[in-house]
Amino acid sequence: MPAHMNHMRRNRIATKEKLDVRSLGKLFAFCKKYLPFILIAAVFAVGGAVCTIIGPEKIGDLTAALTDGVVNPSGVDMGAFLSVCYDLIVIYAVGAAAGYASQFLMATVTQGASRKLRASIDKKIGLVPLNYFDTTTKGDLLSRVTNDVDIISQTLGSSIANLTSALALFIGTIYKMFATNWILALVTVGTSLLGFLCMGVILTKSQKYFNRKQVDLGIMDGQIEEVYSGHTVVSAFGGKPFETKRFSKTNGDLFVDNARSQFLSGMMMPIMNFVGNLSYALIFIVGCAIALGGDTQMLPTIMSFVLYARLFSQPLATFAQSMTSLQQASAASRRVFEFIETEEMEDESQKAQKLERVIGDVEFRHVRFGYTPEKEIIHDFSARLKAGQKVAIVGPTGAGKTTIVNLLMRFYECEGEILIDGVPTKEMKREDVHELFDMILQDTWLFGGTIRENLVFNQKDVPDEKLDAICEAVGLKHFIASLPQGYDTPISDSLNLSEGQRQQLTIARAMVKDSPLLILDEATSSVDTRTELVIQSAMDKLTEGRTSFVIAHRLSTIRNADVILVMRGGDIVEQGSHEELLALGGFYAELYNSQFAVA
Repeated sequence: MPAHMNHMRRNRIATKEKLDVRSLGKLFAFCKKYLPFILIAAVFAVGGAVCTIIGPEKIGDLTAALTDGVVNPSGVDMGAFLSVCYDLIVIYAVGAAAGYASQFLMATVTQGASRKLRASIDKKIGLVPLNYFDTTTKGDLLSRVTNDVDIISQTLGSSIANLTSALALFIGTIYKMFATNWILALVTVGTSLLGFLCMGVILTKSQKYFNRKQVDLGIMDGQIEEVYSGHTVVSAFGGKPFETKRFSKTNGDLFVDNARSQFLSGMMMPIMNFVGNLSYALIFIVGCAIALGGDTQMLPTIMSFVLYARLFSQPLATFAQSMTSLQQASAASRRVFEFIETEEMEDESQKAQKLERVIGDVEFRHVRFGYTPEKEIIHDFSARLKAGQKVAIVGPTGAGKTTIVNLLMRFYECEGEILIDGVPTKEMKREDVHELFDMILQDTWLFGGTIRENLVFNQKDVPDEKLDAICEAVGLKHFIASLPQGYDTPISDSLNLSEGQRQQLTIARAMVKDSPLLILDEATSSVDTRTELVIQSAMDKLTEGRTSFVIAHRLSTIRNADVILVMRGGDIVEQGSHEELLALGGFYAELYNSQFAVA
């Protein structure tokens, strides 16, 4: 993605300074399937918090028993003392078990929600129109699947259960404090209000940096993907200093936004700790003042309140930590749901039109198209092609050759009509249109797997005899026979396939599929002349009896085409066979002769 577009995105995101509650709401709505588990985890969390709240009261009873033993001549009542100890052990054991159960359930919910999110993104990739990928880098999309979903997963796993437990602990502790001593309760709560005020200010200031950080990560992943996949071109053109400078700029932006977000959010824990320590000091000061005023039972109360204050500071610290996690999850959720809610291609489930027996007639009727509304590329394109013809599409760069085949495959929608055997492709499902075509592109695509898996991609029960015949036709049989595992050899960097061999494999893959229509987009551009002759012979066999569309810059490769469509500026300017167009002496003749001109 261009640098100025990245800068515009960062500035746009920077305006969203508040916690994005809508994105978090969408996240929780997305997890409604797991609501029973979340509620059960919340019950366990509340149970653990209740056990924690009861503890200080029992410790107060323990202190009172010891104090009475010191004052009473008969000494400490060991039976009552041990009874309180046993109660404490049971209470804290039950609290620990409830806390573990809550965390275990939330871990289950987290992994399930993360899997569902990734599955939704993967499904969405097949539903968004191709023009979305024209404006979004692969790295940015990968960042949403990995970085953003991981952040959401971490937040769901920790913050939800912790916040529930902290809220229960917070409410329960306030109740117990006011029930024990309302004066000390006011002292503790009053000091905590200072912490909440500071937390609100910090949240407002830091959210924009969390949003920017997630965008920076997507931009960085996009740059890394571009540069690493094209490192040969970068090296050949001496672009390393430029790319290093561009990466340093993005890396610097990420550093600044990450540092600022962490600095601001990192202030919350020290502030909450300060508030907690301040409340301890005030409890002792006010409690001692009350005791000096004549309240002889104040010592157990002060001991209980110190524990209550510690318990009260725990949820405050948890709130601070969870708010940091929720800020990151808010920014990550916004990016994930921004993609999930991207406008999809038209739903075609109601379309029943399907070609059972394909003849191969193709017609373009007044086709108009532009990748953006303000810039039309194809202007009123019309052509009628008969079944079994080899149709060559030629013209200068930018004439619209590849765009035409993209429209033919329904990768993009256009004005006008494209018909196959008299049926408009718009009346058929996209996947049914795609099944009619084999497509061999200039850019080769092989996935991680064996040679066999790449050849029979998405096809079933393909015998070795058929693979042998196809590989021999494209000139690969000797190469595959020389491999130690033959067709079962994994494709990896150690195999060291040349560009020509990769192209031969993609051509063989198309021959295995054997669809009734064929598209060849500069299919031999990556191979040497000798290999090109072998592949050309194979493609001649491949095109026999099938309507085929060949895009070629080397006009010598399409001299045997039945029809040549000459394009310029999005229009057909000439049409005919090779001999007819040469005899015409027009634009095609000029293109053809320029390739054989002697300097």
